[in-house]
Amino acid sequence: MDLRNDIETYPGFCSKCGSILPSLSMEEFIKCYSCKTVFGPEIYGNSVAEYNIILNSVEDIDNVVKTEYNKNDADDGPIAERRCSKCGHNQMSYAAVQLRSADEGQTVFYTCLKCKFTESENS
Repeated sequence: MDLRNDIETYPGFCSKCGSILPSLSMEEFIKCYSCKTVFGPEIYGNSVAEYNIILNSVEDIDNVVKTEYNKNDADDGPIAERRCSKCGHNQMSYAAVQLRSADEGQTVFYTCLKCKFTESENS
C-alpha cells in the first residue's frame, strides 16, 4: 500500500520522489531516473534554459602554443646523459608527462641542449 502522496516541488524536479529530472530533449516525455514516473514537458513550467558556447579563437591557441613550447626555454628542467640522435651532443634536458592512462607508463620528452632537437620515449 503506497501511503506517499505527490510532493510540492520546483519545476524540473519529480513530484513523486523529489529527484532532479533529466534535461528536456526532443522526446515528448520526461522519465524520472529514480522512480521511473513519466511526465510531459509541462513539468518544467515556464523555465528557460540558456547555453553559452565559448570557442577558442585560432589566435588564442597560437599564443598558448608559442608561450608553452617556446624553443628558447627548451633547456629548462633536469639534464640527462643522453646522446642526441640528430647532432650527437651527449646532454639533453627532459620532462616526464603522464599522457596515457594511469596504469601505463609515462612519456618522457628529451630536448638537446645544443640543437634543441626534441624526441620522446614511452616508458
